[in-house]
Amino acid sequence: MKFTLNWLKEHLETESDLQEIADRLTNIGLEVEEIIDNSDLLAPFVVAEVLEVKKHPNADKLKICMVNTGSDTVQVVCGAPNAKAGMKGVFAPPGSLIPGSNMSLKSAKIRGVESHGMLCSESELMLSDEHEGIIELAGDAPVGTAFTEFAGLNDPIIHVAITPNRQDCLGVSGIARDLAAAGMGKVKDRKPKPVEGKFKCPIEVTLELDKDHGDACLAFAGRLIKDIKNGPSPRWLQDKLRAIGLRPISALVDITNFITFDRGRPLHVYDVAKLTGAVRVRLAKEGEKFQGLDGKSYTLSAEDCVIADDRGVQDLGGVMGGELSGCSDNTTDVFVECAIFDPVRTTMTGRRLGIESDARYRFERGVDPEFILPGIELATGLILDLCGGQASEVILAGKIPTPEKKILFRPERVKSLGGIDLGAKECLNILTSLGYKYQPVKNKYEILVPSWRSDVVGEADLVEDILRIYGYDKIPAVRLSDISGVGKKTLTTQQIRARAVKRRLAAEGLFECISWSFIPSFQARLFSGGNDILKIENPISSDLDVMRPTIIPNLITAADNNAVRGATSIALFEVGPQYESTEPDGQKMVAAGIRAGQKNRRHWKHASREIDLYDAKSDALAALDAASAPIEKLVTMGDAPSWYHPGRSGTIRLSPKTILANFGEIHPGILKKMGVQAPMTGFEVFLDNIPKSRKSGHPTKPPLEASNLQSVARDFAFLVERSVSADAILTAARTADKTFIKEVRIFDLFEGTGLKPGQKSIAISVVMEPAEKTMTDSEIDSISDRIVAAVCKSTGATLRN
Repeated sequence: MKFTLNWLKEHLETESDLQEIADRLTNIGLEVEEIIDNSDLLAPFVVAEVLEVKKHPNADKLKICMVNTGSDTVQVVCGAPNAKAGMKGVFAPPGSLIPGSNMSLKSAKIRGVESHGMLCSESELMLSDEHEGIIELAGDAPVGTAFTEFAGLNDPIIHVAITPNRQDCLGVSGIARDLAAAGMGKVKDRKPKPVEGKFKCPIEVTLELDKDHGDACLAFAGRLIKDIKNGPSPRWLQDKLRAIGLRPISALVDITNFITFDRGRPLHVYDVAKLTGAVRVRLAKEGEKFQGLDGKSYTLSAEDCVIADDRGVQDLGGVMGGELSGCSDNTTDVFVECAIFDPVRTTMTGRRLGIESDARYRFERGVDPEFILPGIELATGLILDLCGGQASEVILAGKIPTPEKKILFRPERVKSLGGIDLGAKECLNILTSLGYKYQPVKNKYEILVPSWRSDVVGEADLVEDILRIYGYDKIPAVRLSDISGVGKKTLTTQQIRARAVKRRLAAEGLFECISWSFIPSFQARLFSGGNDILKIENPISSDLDVMRPTIIPNLITAADNNAVRGATSIALFEVGPQYESTEPDGQKMVAAGIRAGQKNRRHWKHASREIDLYDAKSDALAALDAASAPIEKLVTMGDAPSWYHPGRSGTIRLSPKTILANFGEIHPGILKKMGVQAPMTGFEVFLDNIPKSRKSGHPTKPPLEASNLQSVARDFAFLVERSVSADAILTAARTADKTFIKEVRIFDLFEGTGLKPGQKSIAISVVMEPAEKTMTDSEIDSISDRIVAAVCKSTGATLRN
């Protein structure tokens, strides 16, 4: 929200200076983002007249202009298509700093012709985005006058950030009211004066809305003003609009824009000559077309509220006016509209059609319903003053809503909620200054909320208003009371596991990502998701429209973004939710990771190599270990999900039905459909599937058992069928003796010459560790025999000689 200091003082009688006002605005919750003072920035720029224009001899699009600056006549090379003799513009002399380009201007030769200065566009002076031509001033603009003085740009501009709940401050009058309540002055009485109608309004207005959709437009006020003369608005009005970044168009349009920012009340004006029949407020027909004032054509839905005549849609209620009934310099009769539209419907219409407008911005936050008639009176008065004409009586379709919102208020709640002990009188004085009314009810007060404060719904909102006006800086700092004893655990088991897993994966060399919990539908379908039940009705982006079934696609996208920027070694992980359904147990906490490119960077000691599925398995086991999963009981099996490469992937399970992790190479077909070229490996660890400790809240890490006796290692080689998994051999060997066997690992795999077709040789190393005394040879042999027997019985293996 932008306004100038003088504009504010039209509503606020104050002796405070600019900095005091800015500080107080921020203190009461209306944060000042910036103050723009053009008097210094644009000081060198003056009003100038173009005396002569001729073609540049060496460039088709350049012109040579002789410019009268008021103190001298200089030659300027200009490329603007609208540069012509006799026009008035804005001249920047050499040495000026052009704000729009931050360029210091110097005299120079342009295509062989000397140029001493510059004729400026609006974008170059940061007045708007208009850059197609240079500024063309009115013919009576005094040559040599400082441009800031002529254009009224020596009035400081205040830019305030308005939070979504403060729709009442989307007009200068509302900001003045807040400042007056905060002791910065007195609000001036600027109530619009009623304009007596000279005749009955000949235009009929009807609300064609059924009871189920009546809230689309609760009330519509209008009046005809005939015999007007439209044209440029006066300088004071143009200066106000230019100061806040709006381009003056015509008196009628400028009046509606002014009221939008002055009172926070959008209106619309129709050219009566372009209307046919009655004005009807209705819902659009499915597929109906609308031609907006922005020159674009829109296809409407049956949920859009429109204002139409016998020819079709003329206005998109609360969002944008239509081109078909727009006013021009030839307009002589106008119909002025001031209505109230449903905020939710306005938001959905604007969002679906992609229309951003000042009207929509205010209607979707809620405008003052009781300002409908004052608003049309204000607009009428300005039109008659600036354009002449005669006004009809006001007609009203529907009923103006007068919501009497009453809240019971207890002054002591200011102390309990806000920490300031204020008396009832001071609290009520603050509320009264903001427009509230009250009456005592026993030891409480019944507060009547003003019509312009739709955001106030409860007692806490009243306390907030009192605190911000009284001053948040006056809330005393209070020391927290000491807590005796040892505090109880505050983190859940899931939170403890998630933090431990994050630390471990970071130690393994992966970088943490935080991505959206939603992805494009086509990606979700690649990963067995995309169900309609998980579609997002109101996505933040049109392509992020479904909850993710797995974190893997988010990480693939992030990894690919890094790869296309030259990264050769990518390792990313995320710990977060993935979604299976809308049921309470449909959200799962998962630790997932992606590796791509080389495992190690180039190093004199360690050669780089491409990542493979064993890297993914190692990362998954590291995460499981950090989450206190029973690593010694886990088995590796196949049957990974379809987004992994078959034969180059697997699952880690606690039992045949309890999957703790998936890992492997990402399926090339999936990567191709996602537009990814480089191969990648990934893993998913399902933290919710890891069994909890018997002692609630404590990790399942077993106690450390170390022996000071010498361990013994024995190697065994087994011949098995190729279909037998290596993990089956490891599991069988571990179960042969649970007392002395501490570690079993594979160190060799052989297939080929010397073995029968369909056979393979797997060699394992078993570490046996005594507990109380050194093991004898007979004890070692006995355990070895049990290992061989267990493996042979479980897998059908034979000991290789």
